[in-house]
Amino acid sequence: MEKYRVTLTTEERLGLEKLTTTGRTAARRIVHARILLLADTRGDQQSDEAIVDSLGCSLRTVSRVRRLFVTEGLEIALARKAQPARPDKIKIRGDVEQRLITLACSDPPEGRCRWTLRLLGDELVALGLVPRISTETVRQALKKTI
Repeated sequence: MEKYRVTLTTEERLGLEKLTTTGRTAARRIVHARILLLADTRGDQQSDEAIVDSLGCSLRTVSRVRRLFVTEGLEIALARKAQPARPDKIKIRGDVEQRLITLACSDPPEGRCRWTLRLLGDELVALGLVPRISTETVRQALKKTI
């Protein structure tokens, strides 16, 4: 694994020390700040294994924070990485969504006073629009439109 050398400026070091000792912030951000402080070449530089032992994080986390600091900068190394969008997880789109809304706005089946999420999901499966669907997926699709 390639090792990135962390060299903090005086301002960065003071900012990270302040971050870890005062105020309230996310635990992940504090751990990343401590990793950078311990990995700093100007301070009391420690090996990755020593950092893992002292902070209780993984070796992969230490190497990732080092790499992000050197390649992207301090804020990116401290910040949480945004999760990518998962368009393949969305089961209800376009025509199926329109059909669901039309179905939900129509009269409920015989013997029922209203549509339930389970009934709507079962009807979508019976119509052959989706192979299977959970009530939570139906709920999220309806919540998005209403």
